[in-house]
Amino acid sequence: MNDKPLLILIAGPYRSGTGGDPQAMAANLARLEAAAWPVFAAGHLPVIGEWIALPVLRSAGAGPTDPLADQVLYPAADRLLAHCDAVLRLPGDSAGADQDVATARLRGLPVYHDAADLPRRTPQAAA
Repeated sequence: MNDKPLLILIAGPYRSGTGGDPQAMAANLARLEAAAWPVFAAGHLPVIGEWIALPVLRSAGAGPTDPLADQVLYPAADRLLAHCDAVLRLPGDSAGADQDVATARLRGLPVYHDAADLPRRTPQAAA
């Protein structure tokens, strides 16, 4: 494997199934973020679309349940995915995450469903 770390988009439910409940969305974000360590421990750089989109929304005076969110959440993930090397798709229904997977496959990027399946970088390269 190349010694360059991969930029890996962690995709999974954020708003899906929450009915707009802020606590449920926070719990979903926590699940996404829990996958960050295994990606990092494998020698790669994890990224989550909401890490980009939520500050953009806040700077526009909006939040994840505002009408503007659909114009920011999905496009932010798509723009971010243009820089990513792979996707880690977490379980759960999510139109946005499914869209990320479809985009990744169109772009020829690998899609993983378990962090244990990520290629591991050699200790020399990870240092």
